Amino acid sequence: MNRSRHGREWPAEGITRVPYWAYSDEEIYAQEQERIFRGPSWSFLCLEAELAKPNTWRATSLGEMPVVVARDDQGVLRAFENRCAHRGALLCLKDRGEDRKIVCVYHNWTYDLEGNLTGVAFRRGIGGKGGLPEDCRPETQAPRKLRVAALAGLVFGTLSPTAPPLETYLGGEIVKRIRRVMRAPVRVLGSYSQIVRSNWKLYLENVKDTYHASLLHTFFTTFRLARLTQKGALIINDSGGGHASLTMAADSGGREYEQAGMRAAQDWLKLEAPELLQSVDEFGDGCGVQIVGVFPSFVLQQIRNSLAVRRIVPKSVERTELIWTAFGFEDDSPELTEMRLRQANLIGPAGYVSMEDGAAPGFVQRAVVAAPELLSLVEMDGSGISSSENKVSEAAVRGMWHAWREQMGI
Repeated sequence: MNRSRHGREWPAEGITRVPYWAYSDEEIYAQEQERIFRGPSWSFLCLEAELAKPNTWRATSLGEMPVVVARDDQGVLRAFENRCAHRGALLCLKDRGEDRKIVCVYHNWTYDLEGNLTGVAFRRGIGGKGGLPEDCRPETQAPRKLRVAALAGLVFGTLSPTAPPLETYLGGEIVKRIRRVMRAPVRVLGSYSQIVRSNWKLYLENVKDTYHASLLHTFFTTFRLARLTQKGALIINDSGGGHASLTMAADSGGREYEQAGMRAAQDWLKLEAPELLQSVDEFGDGCGVQIVGVFPSFVLQQIRNSLAVRRIVPKSVERTELIWTAFGFEDDSPELTEMRLRQANLIGPAGYVSMEDGAAPGFVQRAVVAAPELLSLVEMDGSGISSSENKVSEAAVRGMWHAWREQMGI
């Protein structure tokens, strides 16, 4: 067994077993913030389309660390800690804004859109009295700056000077699957958020668990959007942390789920508005569902013509915020935009498909909290983390834990 700095031991079976303490240990959670989110990983911050012009900014996060992403007056993307150098107050209280400077509401210290401290109210006091001493250098406490990289309209950031270039971190196959969806300049259609009552890793596991999709999601199975019997593929990058799962839209019409009595297959369910599922093959490859998940915080989805990014934000050891942003493209026809808006009912906190994903991780969290030394079984399709055409598999989940252990040193 491998022992962590906190004395926790990883099972000898490796990534086919996951100890339940990984979801509930407060010290492990704090170490994740340091070694993963503020370490050599790239976290998704926002869409470039959310910063459509110079002198705009958006509040986001790097794990629990609040962050501002901005486009400066030259149009260059910047990112820095959302924290004033003075007393540590949030600089940006709103989700987004437009200005050439940011002013801390607490004591009116000012910053430019690169995160540089540019002004201190009454720095030299009044009438020669008060103010900061001559040798005080508040600039040394200024917000930490992130490295920023954009890929196909997606903005990622890292605090680490040693993190590899973004495309290297993602790997060529994952970059290809991202570019497939992000084919044109983006138009944001709307966003929403939800709180998932579980550890952040349980939601990311769920995204990477191709085995569950047609067993948990009644809508997927009943209306034949995604069944394990449909052709597809599972792509996993070298680090294990990035994956893409593909399901082709064509369905054989077989009744394997019904004959097995699967809960997810409900013949009696009908759509009063069947136009909800009207779709077009806009990518020209017959793929009906593609989900990309990148460790530690990014999800890109294509469910027919419903496109969205999801940002995973840890809030505490047993509480996670999930932020959804639905989008289309600037060159979409009105008819395609309307189709996307209808299909947006599939996703989000109350989505016909995604509703269960907000609940299932919480079911696990509630069940394992009293069993920290027991183990989760992650052995579907063996013990590897290789790409394959088989989706009755937990290979991408194992890949996630491989990446987690590498960054945590456990």
